[in-house]
This record gives sequence, C-alpha cells and structure tokens, in this order.
Amino acid sequence: MTQQEETSILVLYTGGTIGMMQDPKTGALVPFDFDNIYAHLPVLKNFGYQIDFYSFDPLIDSSNMSPGFWARLATKIGEEYEHYDGFVVLHGSDTMAYTASALSFMLENLNKPVVLTGSQLPMGVVRTDGRENFLAAIEIAAAKEDDTAIVPEVCIFFQDQLLRGNRATKFNAENFNAFASTNYPNLADVGVHIKYNKERILKPNFKRLKVHTNFDRNVGILKLFPGISEDFVRHAMQTPGLKAMVLETFGSGNATTAPWFLDALKQAIDNGLIILNITQCKGGSVEMGRYETSLDMARIGVVSGHDLTTEAAVTKLMYLVGEGLETEKIRELLQISIRGEMTV
Repeated sequence: MTQQEETSILVLYTGGTIGMMQDPKTGALVPFDFDNIYAHLPVLKNFGYQIDFYSFDPLIDSSNMSPGFWARLATKIGEEYEHYDGFVVLHGSDTMAYTASALSFMLENLNKPVVLTGSQLPMGVVRTDGRENFLAAIEIAAAKEDDTAIVPEVCIFFQDQLLRGNRATKFNAENFNAFASTNYPNLADVGVHIKYNKERILKPNFKRLKVHTNFDRNVGILKLFPGISEDFVRHAMQTPGLKAMVLETFGSGNATTAPWFLDALKQAIDNGLIILNITQCKGGSVEMGRYETSLDMARIGVVSGHDLTTEAAVTKLMYLVGEGLETEKIRELLQISIRGEMTV
C-alpha cells in the first residue's frame, strides 16, 4: 500500500460561500451535496487519499460563528483525531481568522494539520476561487515527510498562501487574496509547486492532544479614537460580568494621557479587569514605554499584547479566562507565546 493510499483526510463543512452551488432549476444558491463531491470534482480521485466529509447541522453563515460552535468543531476534531492524518475545515471567510485563532488555543499539543479554507465565490460558480483553495488545502493537510505531518498546526489557506491561523486577519472583502499575516511570514507559498517554509512552521511535540472548550465570553474590545468620551470608556469598562478587555490603541500602543482615561483604566484594573493593549495598525507591535503616551498605562497594569492580531487577542483571552486561571497567571501567559501567536 502506498503512502497516498494510507493517507486519510476529514473535511468538515461548517457553512459559508465555498460550500454553495447554484440550483440548476431556480438559480438560487443552495448547500453543496458532498455525497456527490467526486461527480463535481473528479480530480479529487487523483490524490489517491481517503477523503471523508462531515457537515455540521445546521450549517451556519460565518457571521453567526460563536464559542459554542468552536467547541463543537474542536470536539469533533478531537473525536476523529486518531482516525485521520489531517483535517480541512470549510468555513465562511468573514470570521475564519477568529475560528483559526480559537482552534489554535483549543487544540493543545496538535500534531496534525488543521487547514481552514473558504472562498469569495461559491464552488459552483465558473470563476470560483473555491476549487483551487479546496484542492490545495487537501494536499497540504495530507503532506508528510518521514511519516510526520509537514504542517502540524492550525492554518489558513487562501489564494496561494498558507498562513498561521492565529497570525492571520481578513483584510479584503472582495479580492480573492482576502487574508494577510503582516507580522509573521507565510508557512507555504503555492504555485507550480508547494514551497513549505519549514523554518517558520511549528514543530510537532508528539504529546497527546488536549481539547479545551471552556471559552469565557466575558471579553470585550474597545477601539480608541480621537474624541472618545469619558462616559463611553467608563461604561465599557464597567460592563456587568466583564473579565477582560482588548484595548485597540494607536501606533505602538499609545493612547490619550487625559487623567480621566488613565483613572478609568486604573479603576477597572483595581477591580480585577484584565486589559490587553494591542495596536490598531495591521502590522507592527505594541512597545509600551517607547513613548510617553504609553508609559502610564504600563505603570497602572495594562498588559502589552505585543504583535497579536485582534482575533488572536480576543480568543486567547477567552481561552485563558475560560480555563479558570488566577488573574496573575493569565497576565503571565499573555506575555508569552503559547501557540505561536505572537513574537516577544
């Protein structure tokens, strides 16, 4: 038996554009029938892999994605983990980076590929980007070297680029090239050949997979802007039940030095709120203390998020708070990379 024949891939369909086709009778978009996938994509047979399909019920638009669905997805991967060599998740592009980030934290000791992909046009449309995204994701999920997965991590494949899942963000609503990873280079580039940048890919640790599903939703995002009011900031910080806040600041982590602003943050921190400082910029890192405008935030206990994306910041906080850890332990883990999500 060849390695190709031994290789098995599970495709998990959550919903989204990639899994839609035009009904020949009505012209309306309807979910793809994966039972007939080989009739629509006979080229799949050329891989020689065992490819199985699982569709969630009900399918959801990615705008309705939630920690509850992430738990279902992570649990399913955990249940099937020993039966397959890799996983492909078909997902709507709008919240794909959030799901990829969440899965990276949920799937501790991951030693197999989990490749998320989707499309800007439905699979059944003539000019669809879904076909190539899907086929490349299958090939990447199956790729091995010395019987070990080449990409044993959660990643996103879109338009010839393989990105680390918790480093990616959707930056374009129309182009096929919809995702970017400005603070971490591509894991692979796909052209005539798939060029894996192996020095950038996480190494397997061969430990037993642990699935974490207790994400805490009491996390918020506050994006600063010139003219933001004191009442707005104080009300946001005093949201009932809120345990952690992602603070999107200017440039390298800067914010207004108005006394009321620092007082609002200090009062919230003293009351137990964890505040994580990330930049609104698409690239670069928070460097608290580099400018005077961030010195006081560091002094009162705001935590630097370094070069975390918003998606990774929110899901990392949901994960850490959901684990029931003490505040100081959470603050400590926010300062280190636990799944390759940031550069310190």
